[in-house]
Order: sequence, then structure tokens, then C-alpha cells
Amino acid sequence: MTRPLRIALLSYRSKPHCGGQGVYVRHLSRELSALGHRVEVFSGQPYPGLDPGPVLREVPSLDLYRDGDPFRTPRLGEYRDWTDVLETVMMWGGAFPEPLTFSIRALRALAARAHEFDVVHDNQGLGYGMLGVRRLGLPLVTSIHHPISVDKRIDMASLGWLEALSRRRWYGFVRMQARVARRAGPLITVSESSKRDICRDFRVRRELVHIVPLGVDTRVFSPGQGGAAQHGRVPGRIVTVASADSPLKGLPTLLRAVAKLLTERDVHLVVIGKPSEATERQAAQLSLGTRVTFTHGLADRQFAALLASAEIAVVPSMYEGFSLPAVEHMASGTPLVASRAGALPEVTGDAAVLVSPGDVEELAAALRRLHDSPAERARLSGRALLRVSERFAWPAVAAATARLYQAAIAGTGQARC
Repeated sequence: MTRPLRIALLSYRSKPHCGGQGVYVRHLSRELSALGHRVEVFSGQPYPGLDPGPVLREVPSLDLYRDGDPFRTPRLGEYRDWTDVLETVMMWGGAFPEPLTFSIRALRALAARAHEFDVVHDNQGLGYGMLGVRRLGLPLVTSIHHPISVDKRIDMASLGWLEALSRRRWYGFVRMQARVARRAGPLITVSESSKRDICRDFRVRRELVHIVPLGVDTRVFSPGQGGAAQHGRVPGRIVTVASADSPLKGLPTLLRAVAKLLTERDVHLVVIGKPSEATERQAAQLSLGTRVTFTHGLADRQFAALLASAEIAVVPSMYEGFSLPAVEHMASGTPLVASRAGALPEVTGDAAVLVSPGDVEELAAALRRLHDSPAERARLSGRALLRVSERFAWPAVAAATARLYQAAIAGTGQARC
């Protein structure tokens, strides 16, 4: 029996109800605690919603991208030190400073308490400050769900030259993340697809990257949520999750496919996510009207009930390093259509209809076929539930992650207090 570990789990932002980082932090920290480890979560805003067990240590930033007031200029009295000044100046210059400035603040917080921890786990931050963790005598493990270099390529390809010039400054942190990844020690990623992308884009040696798939909380996500098991699903309801309305998520393709389907079928699309102005304009141009609904900020049970109420779920992304929403749809028993992109084929196996990313006609045809075939929907639902039960469980994720912590500690020869 290995001794309990004292774990510092870092996340530069941890949005609680959507977005992979907050979901990962919440469930991993809970299950590590259930294994007997002591977990402290160091996070910037937005702070995660944690279950009983782990402890939250707030590492406040200036919160320059808060909902309702993004790209704000702080009042003079909000500045506490040079890191805050750096954060604002970088934002003014069009850069995204949070991974860097959080890493500086987190290193400062850890330095004051280094003797209280056995291992540090950085979740997707990869700021230069993380290179100082080893100087504190602490082993470092880093999660990269997928390299943001992929987001950058897809996003830049959708822009004109003037917009691309500005967006290139925003993605400047990707170069930093690649440099830190090569020096950070053992890396965790969620799929073979992501591992290939990390090794290629960040030039990391394959033997340093370990695959630990993500899990799903089947206590929350199940076919019975919202009375679906007793009363059936809402006829014609299609649901998708867009935690970030960016080109990577493929929402424009889905909207066009639904517009085609509406000419001959009675369907309604529910998008769980806050739409961008461009998406709202597109929905209006396609005359979708009340046939598309956008909702966000749902509590866990509301979110799960909505997934379980749909006849069809869609993940139309141009790329995914894993896709927690895909697994949540599968755990809900909702028949899934997903892009043949990134890790999605690896994650869904035979439990989804796969289509070419960005292909409106193929997506519309797949939705039409599933809409018209209750038997095929039932087959996909059964396959999805079986696949989730066999492969995707948070306790297994935590156990595998703890084994990597132990290996990292053994590799540094760290003495326990």
C-alpha cells in the first residue's frame, strides 16, 4: 500500500459547468481525495466548483476576461504587484496573458509552502513559471488535453489577413507552452491522437507522454435523467455542446445542416453554450428562428437532463483532443453523430455515426437517417452505454494519474517529510 500523497493541482482557469478544464479539475480532485490523497486545487478565475474532499486555494488574477465584461481595463486600486501590470499590458497588446501570469503567481504560492507537497500537477497551463517548480524540490506532472497549436491552425485558416495578424498575437502563448512542455517532465494526455499532435507540434519525445483517458460521472449522466427513461425523449430534439464558440467546434456546419433538415423534417436544435455574435447572425441568416435555442450556465442536473432528453446528439468539431461532451452524450444513451476528426473516432468507437468535419451535406444526411430510424438510434444508444461502462470512469482516471505521480516522485528521488 502506497502512502497518501500531498498534491498541488494547478489550473489557470476552471470554469465549473462547461469547458474541459473545470470538469477535469473537479472530478480528478474528488477521486484522488477518495483514494486517500490530500489535494489542494490552486486556480485562477473562474474558480472551479469542487466536491467535498479537495481544498480550493484561490490564486486571483485581474479576471480580464470575465463574463459580461471581457477585455476590461482594471481600476488603479486593483493592481497588487508587477504581475498584474504585466497581465494588463499583455492584454492591451493583443496577447493572452493568463497561462504566463498564473504560472508566476502559482510558483510564488508554492514557494512559500513547498515542504507541504509531494508533487505538483499543472493542468494545461504550461507557463514559464512552471520551470521553477523543480527548483523548489518538487516533481512536476503536466496535463495537455491537446496542444492549442491545433486550435490556432484551424482558427487562423478561417480569418482574413488583417484579423489573422491580430489573432496571431493572441496565440503567442502557444510558443511558450511548447518550450515548457519539452522541459516539464512527464506529460499526461487523453488520447493517442492528442499524443501524436503534442509530439509533432511541441517536439516532445513520445516516451515522455502518457495516455490517461478522461471519465464521466455516471451518477449524473445517464439515460434516466429528466424522466427520459419513463417518458421518452423529446421528438425531433437535437442537442450539441459548444463550450467555446470558436471555429474548432464546428457550430457553423451544424447550423447549416439543421437548416437543410428543417426543409423536410420537424426538428429543433438546442445549443448548450453562449453564442458569438457571428453565430447569432448566421442563425438569423438561415431563418432558424425558434428552431434553434441557445442556453448556458446550467447546473449539473439541468445539463444532464437536457442531454438525456434529446433524440440525437452532435459533436461537429473540426478537431477534438478527447471530447468530454461526446462521452457525456454516450453516458446519457443519446445516439451520437460526431466528426471523423482528432480523437473522436478513438473515443466513440462503433458507438457513433462518424461524418467528415465541415461537410454540411454528409452531416444533414446522417441526422436525417437517425431521425427516421428509431431502430438505429436504439442500437447506437446501447453501444454507447456499454462503451462508457467499459472505458470511461473517473476512479480509474485518478488511480492511473496517482501512479504517474508516484513514478515522477521516484524519478526525482524526493525524500518525504
